[in-house]
Amino acid sequence: MAPKHAQRVAFMARQMLDVLSPTNSLVWNPLLRQRTLETGGINLWQGGLNYLEDLNRQLAGDPPKSAEAFRVGRDVAVTPGTVVFRTRLFELIQYRPTTDTVHPEPVLVAPAWIMKYYILDLSPQNSLVRFLVGRGHTVYVMSWLNPRADDRDLSLDDYRHAVLSAIDAITAAIPETRVHLAGYCLGGTISAIAAAEMARDNDARLASLTLMAAQTDFSEAGELMLFVDESQIAFLEDMMWAQGVLSGRQMSGAFHLLRSNELVWSRFIRDYLMGERGRVVDIQAWSEDLTRMPFRMHSQYLRALFLENRLSAGRFAVDGRVIALQDIEVPMFVVGTESDHIAPWQSVYKVHLFTDNELTFVLTNAGHNAGIVSEPGHGNRRYRMGVRRPKDLYRDPQTWVESTGPADGSWWIAWADWLAAKSSAP
Repeated sequence: MAPKHAQRVAFMARQMLDVLSPTNSLVWNPLLRQRTLETGGINLWQGGLNYLEDLNRQLAGDPPKSAEAFRVGRDVAVTPGTVVFRTRLFELIQYRPTTDTVHPEPVLVAPAWIMKYYILDLSPQNSLVRFLVGRGHTVYVMSWLNPRADDRDLSLDDYRHAVLSAIDAITAAIPETRVHLAGYCLGGTISAIAAAEMARDNDARLASLTLMAAQTDFSEAGELMLFVDESQIAFLEDMMWAQGVLSGRQMSGAFHLLRSNELVWSRFIRDYLMGERGRVVDIQAWSEDLTRMPFRMHSQYLRALFLENRLSAGRFAVDGRVIALQDIEVPMFVVGTESDHIAPWQSVYKVHLFTDNELTFVLTNAGHNAGIVSEPGHGNRRYRMGVRRPKDLYRDPQTWVESTGPADGSWWIAWADWLAAKSSAP
């Protein structure tokens, strides 16, 4: 059996074992039995009502009720900002510093277009945007269009060009300045592509490049790769052709499968068997604010990056000419998260192989979202940080971990200090 087929069989076997786990059974789960005896079965009645409520909301196309606990502009996304530039594909939001002195170089953040931008501006206490403006940075964040069926022909080039358009808008408003470009997840991948294009074309408007849980090489992209081959992509393309987009529920369903015990079965037990509703947190409500991906872009992304891995292989062309990550000379700050099921940190780390600039790599605990939203003061946070200088010898991920000790606290502080060091005098 081919290795990939063997891995698929193992993955599906694990899913089946999760389904048949004794904890999911009223007979074999002692906590469920005790709860049922204590309540006289009321927990199962309440669980059935919870299920019907969720089913009705899903059929109506409404978000789960839990998402209503946090309202955009009231509970989350409350850092004062102004839309200063708009195209068909994105809005550019500017956040002004709240300090007496200001770093001259602004920070531009490009989230993934499968994310609502306010993942980086959740509640005030865990808003990365609020943290940065409190450290004297002017911050710009791209808020992407949530595409509909008639946006089916938006391409990967359109998203790359959007990042460059945002840089154009910023440097037009603040002439003779450079920009700290930061990208999160897919936004980081497209930011790396834009930075390589700018380097190729001798465009010196970047001061630095930050990649947060973003891959530039997809040869070890984790369990998502189990679903990426010619037949699977063709199936997705047929589905997206009919719809014009890949829906948010289809995307979230795939991500939930990667962590089924945590995201599917634990909720099933709590909501529908225990008859309880869990405490809603802001990042959970944000995750229920679903987005879509246009047909053409998603097809190009899966084929060019996931299936063919063109970017790190030196076969990714922009405007008919190949770009190379090794052309990037500005310093880079790259963040991986320990338990990331979407962008495994070992895959994120591989950017060391394709660049030769100054590169600071940070490995923080938690997962793809919670590891990035890692505010100061949050308990049980830690990170490792090391610097690769130009011409330093390569260290594999395991060697790097073993030789890099952990530090307690939030990596945000380390990044803010790094940004300040890479900026002109305030």
